Amino acid sequence: MTADPAALLAALVASDEPFALLSRPERPHRRGGHDPADIELLRGSLRDVEALADIPLDEDGVPREVLALVPYQQIRERGYDVPAEDSPLRCLLVEDRAELAREQLLAALPDRVPALHGGAFDVSDARYAEVVRTVIEEEIGRGEGANFVIRRDYLADVEGAADAAGARTAALAWFRALLERERGAYWTFAIVAGDRILVGASPEAHVVARDGEVLMNPISGTFRHGEAPPTREALAEFLASTKETEELFMVVDEEMKMMSAVCSDGGRITGPHLKQMSRLTHTEYMLRGRSALDPRDVLRETMFAPTVTGSPMQNACTVIGRHEAGPRGYYSGVAALFTPDGAGGHALDAPILIRTAYLEDGRLRVPVGATLVRHSDPDGEVAETLAKSAGVLGAIGALPARTGAAGGAPDLAADPGIGELLASRNATLARFWLEPQSAAPGPLAGAEALIVDAEDRFTTMLAHQLRHLGVQAEVLPWDAVTPERAAAAQLLVAGPGPGDPRDPASARMATLRALIRARLERSQPLLAVCLSHQLLCQELGLELAPLPAPHQGVPRTVDLFAGIGPARIGFYNTFAARVAPGTAQLAAQAPGSLRPLAAEVAADPGTGIVHALRGEGFASVQGHLESVLSRDGIAVLEALTAHALAGTR
Repeated sequence: MTADPAALLAALVASDEPFALLSRPERPHRRGGHDPADIELLRGSLRDVEALADIPLDEDGVPREVLALVPYQQIRERGYDVPAEDSPLRCLLVEDRAELAREQLLAALPDRVPALHGGAFDVSDARYAEVVRTVIEEEIGRGEGANFVIRRDYLADVEGAADAAGARTAALAWFRALLERERGAYWTFAIVAGDRILVGASPEAHVVARDGEVLMNPISGTFRHGEAPPTREALAEFLASTKETEELFMVVDEEMKMMSAVCSDGGRITGPHLKQMSRLTHTEYMLRGRSALDPRDVLRETMFAPTVTGSPMQNACTVIGRHEAGPRGYYSGVAALFTPDGAGGHALDAPILIRTAYLEDGRLRVPVGATLVRHSDPDGEVAETLAKSAGVLGAIGALPARTGAAGGAPDLAADPGIGELLASRNATLARFWLEPQSAAPGPLAGAEALIVDAEDRFTTMLAHQLRHLGVQAEVLPWDAVTPERAAAAQLLVAGPGPGDPRDPASARMATLRALIRARLERSQPLLAVCLSHQLLCQELGLELAPLPAPHQGVPRTVDLFAGIGPARIGFYNTFAARVAPGTAQLAAQAPGSLRPLAAEVAADPGTGIVHALRGEGFASVQGHLESVLSRDGIAVLEALTAHALAGTR
């Protein structure tokens, strides 16, 4: 350290200068000669901008380092409907940086956290449990999505923090407390940016871009330690939980949609691993892919993590608006550090803003949310919000601190038996997304497809798989597909999406139904997936009804057609079409004509639930062949696409 640490911190407290203290042990671009435990101090000036593209990464052609606070409302750049609020896209333009020795800085930081008064959650435990029940019944139960993250906020008054110096002192004290008492954080940070003060210990790297590689780190599934140190037996029971396993798989699926949008190779899954912290342990995967995009574009296309929003992402934003008590601010956004890479570009390191304390006008706010899925237990989700907030709240004095919490628990990730349990999770996943993909020409080379996105970006994964098979694939949103554009497509792939396919007031359902009807009328090749499969079934005279329990994120082995056989497929549906058990053929009339239309039916032999259809020039499937849950997805996709295209190639 080049300056006396106590004098340096005193100067920061006494001034109005913006600054950030960052502990990034895994930082992608470590400056040579510095210990990974060093703390980075960034100082400079502030600038608020409207859009990610406006983040000023150079000055007169010279690359500049920028730390951007990206609020949740920024997701409007993707066209999603979220209300505007007073949380700017705020940039710290770094004019000076230093690497500070951790132990020297710790000794200089305030060792007394300020007292908190009147602390409580804005949404009570009982009310939050009721929200969980409502989301399960009225959102997941109506097909609005597979999982949703609904937050509540812990609020308290902070003694002595009403003035600027007191607030800065509190931030420094909290930063020290988190450094000493939390473990496993990806970033531990204190950011003082004008009237915005954030102090946190985020476990999750949302997106990293460096040297042409993009990494994402979906973390989900929460093992609560309790008061005693966690045991191998309790962790093994947690790892065997279907709910926790499927919760992680669902967020991996959602982030693979993003990877397929920004990476030329679609992305590859590695893991799973454990993320062990002071009061809980998470399961996680790493996703890796290659991209030539500007890091600001990478960040835009990956806003925001499904682990703090839900899936499908666009509808998750709507559901959040219906069930949360107020604006999110920076919660679920990111702190995005853009660092010049020496080659004229920038590396991006962007953790999710979770496990974070916000201080404004002497008032503390700690937002926290739980991931709600079809088999969530309301009381269990209440307990999860308490456990997730406990690391921060315990450190800053809202809860009793645990002595030695940051280092006293055993390292369960090193246990060989735990490693085997983790690795076994991949046995049922699609090898397509786990292994490097061949660059050889695919079996369907020369074919072309237009994919209609019905507000579920599974279409980006579909597009990547079709391109792997040799198909030139383009994705367009449903409301941008004109009848003329659809008619010109060699193959129309009508994609998945949320909602009730029977809804007569939905413009999206009406548009998809019209596109499907036109393809059938003209005998043009059609592949329909999930929601669009249901709409095709309607067009062929079958009725739709809700399932007894939603199949959101459920892998199942189902019997399909001759030449395909049984296949392991991931399902994300709340509604289904049915035929009489044992039905193998369906006779119908092409909509809008007298032309007879015959279809083979693959259905459950007991319930008659229709898994897939195929007829002359068309095929459909209820499951998501592109999902990481679909072990046999790529083979089935090839077979159904080839069937739909037969006679046109």
